[in-house]
Amino acid sequence: MIIKPVFLLVMFIFGICACLKPAISLIRPLSVSQMSSIEHAGDSTKKLMAARWIHISSDVAISEYFEYMDSLVNAYDSVVPYTLSEHLLVHANPWIIDTLANTDYYRMMARDSFVYDQRKMVVLKSSDSLMIPDSLSANHIKDSFKKTHLDVNIPEFKLRIYQDTALLFTFPVRVGKNTKKYLAMADKITDLRTKTGSGKIVRLERNPKFYNPVNQKRFYLTKRDDDKTTLMPQIPWIETEINGTRNGQMIHPTTNPETLGKASSNGCIGTRESDAWVIYYYAPLGTAITIRYDLEITKVKGDKVKLKDIYK
Repeated sequence: MIIKPVFLLVMFIFGICACLKPAISLIRPLSVSQMSSIEHAGDSTKKLMAARWIHISSDVAISEYFEYMDSLVNAYDSVVPYTLSEHLLVHANPWIIDTLANTDYYRMMARDSFVYDQRKMVVLKSSDSLMIPDSLSANHIKDSFKKTHLDVNIPEFKLRIYQDTALLFTFPVRVGKNTKKYLAMADKITDLRTKTGSGKIVRLERNPKFYNPVNQKRFYLTKRDDDKTTLMPQIPWIETEINGTRNGQMIHPTTNPETLGKASSNGCIGTRESDAWVIYYYAPLGTAITIRYDLEITKVKGDKVKLKDIYK
């Protein structure tokens, strides 16, 4: 009498998983005591306990990574007693962020591995497993998102990620040039300096297309700092809204990290490829951001430092 409803429940979950591509299957078969616990639990707990782990049965490359993650979210959102999201699922499995960060072209070159097409790199392997977090863990992750804040200091060329007052990460960035220029994309002469103010993240572009803002010509290749040419990588871009205005100011990776620490962009905030993955997963929609222009900063030991006034 105990086995039948549990069997039907497990078959139901397997039915969901069979629809996903690449295919996934549940692992860690239930023991007799676990089956008994599920039978006496509430409906939502039954489903959660049965669907706690996902086994990845086919390799997933970057080109299909987001589609695959969306398929998991769609399949399991109705199974768990909370709203599941890609960001929540990845924070429950933080090794994914490290794996994505390690696809950075320059990290791969440091390992003597030249990557022409980053999209073909496998980031989820058939031997990997993903955990679906329980309600307590999910709520903890959601609360951490609400407490997260991005801070950019333009003349310092630094982007920081805070959780409350705790500093989690500090990344080098490049910022907008101290000049004005005609941009065909805006169809006007545009002040290229990175805009200051407070706001939030309003859009995540997971498969960006690349255009020269000066002439609107689309491009597919990039010349790296080592003079090698590769295809443009697929790494998410983040759009900001500052002081209530969406002016196209993005946070995105640069394929030329030699420009970090310089005013060399058309207004966007550029990062290393590896850092862009971290920022993306710590900045879901609605994340607060402050972009400031503070010339005097305090070092860790308390020393005051006056920065160069790059925008004069």
